[in-house]
Amino acid sequence: MDCLFCKIVAGEIPAKKIYEDEHVVAFHDIAGQAPVHFLVIPKKHISLLTDLSVDDTFLAGHILYTAQRLAKEQGCAEGFRVVMNTNDMGGQTVYHIHMHVLGQRQMSWPPG
Repeated sequence: MDCLFCKIVAGEIPAKKIYEDEHVVAFHDIAGQAPVHFLVIPKKHISLLTDLSVDDTFLAGHILYTAQRLAKEQGCAEGFRVVMNTNDMGGQTVYHIHMHVLGQRQMSWPPG
């Protein structure tokens, strides 16, 4: 498989990791859009959010829990945004599900 995020999980491509456990890896976004901008990705390859199965319920919750915990640790206790882009129309560019966490600046709506 030629997946960028799977290569990060495998250690084949370096990333500025901020957290790792047996289920997820979190690292700074290389093209950050806010003072704090990191990704939380599952170690398991799942291409699209719509590919999640009932068997992935724990993993999906763990991604969200990890995102909020790390956001607080990264100085975003007063607020942050989480985003998961899905498929082309949703703006997804890497086909391995991932959650963006952005903070330490005022977010506007709609996001664009």
